[in-house]
Amino acid sequence: MTDTPARKTKKRTKAPAASARRPSLRRALHLAGRAALAAAGLFVVLLILGAFINPRLTPYILAERLRLGPIERNWVAIGDMAPEVARSVVAAEDANFCNHWGFDIKAIRSAIDHGSQRGASTLSQQVTKNVFLWQGHSWLRKALEAVMTPVVELVWTKRRILEIYLNVAETGPGIFGFDAAARHYFKVPAARLTADQAARIAAVLPDPKGRNPARPGGYLRSRAAQIRQGADTIEADGRAACFED
Repeated sequence: MTDTPARKTKKRTKAPAASARRPSLRRALHLAGRAALAAAGLFVVLLILGAFINPRLTPYILAERLRLGPIERNWVAIGDMAPEVARSVVAAEDANFCNHWGFDIKAIRSAIDHGSQRGASTLSQQVTKNVFLWQGHSWLRKALEAVMTPVVELVWTKRRILEIYLNVAETGPGIFGFDAAARHYFKVPAARLTADQAARIAAVLPDPKGRNPARPGGYLRSRAAQIRQGADTIEADGRAACFED
């Protein structure tokens, strides 16, 4: 009589318990927290350095340089530009620049009422985005901008914020800053821009790739005239005091 072989039983693998998964989740959260702290620390360091060192290369400028090749940019101190340049930009982009702490609540409410986003973005927000963040309309970028802008206002003076904007803002295809725009479109340095020329460059800021200040159409001429009037107004009523000597 032969013995029948013993039947082998299959071992069932148990699903990992919830307690076994927790360390992995905690580790991921820990690493994410450390990454966030490192990013915050880097931002603070760059912010402090930016008070004294000119940020000549921004993420967007670098991206355009990789896309287009050589770009036009010349860093010029705000005091070496025609005074009409700073006034024109403030009149065009953020008339209450000297009166807010990074966000123009009145402009935000007006933009919401009229379904517009452009008028709600202050110069401080634009500088924060241009120097430290990326372009686009993602909620993450907007959230970071909202957190970082008041810190920028706290560390940098209004004059410094405006000076950086005047040097990193896109003013044409592959053109950054007002001095580069002045030389490209009008063959003069920013120090020799007229009030009309400065207003024309400021008028292209919402669409620097699609508008040409040297060949303005009817809309651009009309917008430049409005900016000139606005520049005169903010000079007269004291809203230029925070960035003028």
